[in-house]
Amino acid sequence: MDELDLIDRKIVAELMRDATLPVAQIADRVGLSQTPCWKRIQKLEANGVLSGRVALANPARLGFGLTVFIGIEAPDHSAEWREGFSRAVGTFPEIMEVYRMAGEMDYLLRVSVADMAAFDTLYKRLTDAIAIKNVTSHFAMERMKFTTAYPVDTRNR
Repeated sequence: MDELDLIDRKIVAELMRDATLPVAQIADRVGLSQTPCWKRIQKLEANGVLSGRVALANPARLGFGLTVFIGIEAPDHSAEWREGFSRAVGTFPEIMEVYRMAGEMDYLLRVSVADMAAFDTLYKRLTDAIAIKNVTSHFAMERMKFTTAYPVDTRNR
C-alpha cells in the first residue's frame, strides 16, 4: 500500500485509541465529512492497514492473573519442525502471541494463564506436543505499560 497521508494516519490513530467512536465523531476530529471518512476507513480495512476492531479486556478480571514470556530454542530449523511448532502453538488459546526471533532464542511466546498450576499444565502439554531443545520462562510481576496503539505520526510533515 502507498504511504498513508495525514488524514489516514489521523483516522488510524483515532480508531486505535477507541474503535467504538461513531464515524461522525472520527470525521469531525480528522477534518472530513462522514461519507469520505467512512470511505477511507473502508479502504484502510480493505488494504489491511486496519486488521480488526476489538474490545480490550483486563486479563486479571477474567481470571488470567499470570503473564509468562517463554523463550523456545528449537531442536532443528527444518520446515517440518517449524510447521509442527506452528500447528502446536495454534492449539493453545493461552498462547497469546508467538514471534520467531533472531538471537539466542528461536521463538518468544506471550502466555496468559490463571496461576502457576495452570502454567505448569500448559508447559507439560506444550512440551508433549512438540520436541523442544530448551524452554526458558520469565514471569511478569507487574504490567507497567501496555498499549495496542502504534505511535502513528499525526503531524503534517
